[in-house]
Amino acid sequence: MNIVIIGLGTIGETVLKSLSGEGHTITIIDGNENKVESLIEKYDIFGVVGNGACMDIQREAGVENADLAIVLTNSDELNVFACLVAKRLGVQNTIARVRNPDYQQQIIDMKDTLGLSMIVNPEMETAQEIFNLISLPSIEQVERFAKGKALLVEIYLEKGCSLIGESLITMSKKVNTRVLICAVQRGDQVVIPSGNFVFEEGDCVHFTSDASSLDDFLREVNIVSSPLKRIMIIGGGRIGFYLAEMLSSKKYEIKLMASNLEEAEELAETLPKVTVIHGNGTQHDLLIEEGIEAMDAFVALTKIDEENMIASMFANKMKVKKTISQIKNDSLYDMLSELDIDNNVSPKNIVANKIISYVRALANKRGSNILTLYRLVNNRVEALEFLAKKEEKFFNKPLRTIKTKDNCLVACIIRDGKVIIPDGNSSIQLGDNVIVVTTHKSFDDLNDILD
Repeated sequence: MNIVIIGLGTIGETVLKSLSGEGHTITIIDGNENKVESLIEKYDIFGVVGNGACMDIQREAGVENADLAIVLTNSDELNVFACLVAKRLGVQNTIARVRNPDYQQQIIDMKDTLGLSMIVNPEMETAQEIFNLISLPSIEQVERFAKGKALLVEIYLEKGCSLIGESLITMSKKVNTRVLICAVQRGDQVVIPSGNFVFEEGDCVHFTSDASSLDDFLREVNIVSSPLKRIMIIGGGRIGFYLAEMLSSKKYEIKLMASNLEEAEELAETLPKVTVIHGNGTQHDLLIEEGIEAMDAFVALTKIDEENMIASMFANKMKVKKTISQIKNDSLYDMLSELDIDNNVSPKNIVANKIISYVRALANKRGSNILTLYRLVNNRVEALEFLAKKEEKFFNKPLRTIKTKDNCLVACIIRDGKVIIPDGNSSIQLGDNVIVVTTHKSFDDLNDILD
C-alpha cells in the first residue's frame, strides 16, 4: 500500500520501523529536516520537510495517491486538521492521534463527520492494557482474536505451578483443559517448543485458549491469584488519570500519587472516588507512610523509566502481589526479567501494534489474508490471524502431514464461531480463521507457513 506518515516522534518512528519491512511505499512528513534526512537514509522511504497540515506540503508528498494517512504529531488539533486535508485530497483512510481527555468523547462522536478511520490515544490504550493486567491478576498479558472468542495468554511460571518439571507431552496427559503452548521465553531465549520441551520455574509461557476455558486451565495448573483490590499508582499524568478513572468505576480502592500540586488538586476534583496524594511516589518514606506493603498492585507511571524500575523493585521487596511499570526505552527490556520486573507497558509499542493491526486488516481488503496481528516478547514473535478465504492444496489435510517452516505453529482454528485448539489430526478448511504464531516476520498469507 501507499502510506503517508505525518509526525515522526517516538510513536511515528516506531510505526515507521514496523511498516518499513512489509513492502509498502512509505512517505514521511515532519518539520525536522535532520530527522527526515536521517530516516530516509535508514529506511527505503521518501520524505518531505514541512508542516503536515499544509495542503501544499501534502501534495508535495503525493498524499492524493496514498491509501492511508497516519498523523501522529504532538498536537491533537493539527492531527485532526491534517486528516481533513488528506481526505480533501482524496485519501480514503486516515488515522489520527488524539490524546487530550477533553476531546475524547466528542472526537469519537464526530469520527465519521471528520472522516477519521481510526483514533489512537496512547495514554488511554496503555491504561486499558494495565487495567486488563489488574483485572486478570493470574496472567501477564492477554490478546484477543475472533472477537474475543480465542485468547493468546501470557503467564509466568512461579513456584507452585504444576507445569514446572512437566514436558508438553506429559502436560497433555495430566491437564484436561485443552490449550496449545505457542512460545516460551526463558531468559533472553525465545522458543516455539516441541513435545519434549520441559517447563522450568521462571519461564514466561504464551498459549492459546478458548475464552470460556481459560479459568479452568489456570485452576488446573495452580495459577490462580486472588483478586486485586487495593491499587497504588505513582505518576499523575494522562495514563494515571485514565487508569484511576477505569479502576474507580469498578470499585477498586485507589491511591494515586502526583508530584505536581496543581495536577494533584485537579485529579482530586476530577476523580472523587480516588485518594489523590501530593508527593513524589519514588520516595521511600512516602511509600511506607501511604501503606505500600498493604497494596495488592503497584503501578509506576513516572516519566523516567529508571524511576519506574526502582520503584517497582521496591514494591516487589514489599511483597506487593503485582507490579506494573511503564518502560519507554526498548534497550532496557532485556534487563527487566533479571530484575523481576515482569509486567511492563510501552505506550509507543501498544499504539504501534494497534496501527499495524489496522494496516494489516486494510491490506486484507486488498488481497492480504491477515485479519489481526499482535507482536509478542519485545516484537520477537508474531501472532497473526488469517482468513482462509481461498482454497489451498494443504486444506483438509491433517496438520501432522503438512511440512511447515521451523518456528512456525498453527495455534488455533476458529470454525463457524467455534474455537478449535488443534492437534496433529486437525485440518484447515475453507472459511476458517487461523491463528499462526511464528518468529518469522512479514507473513502475509497462510501459504507463508509452508516450508
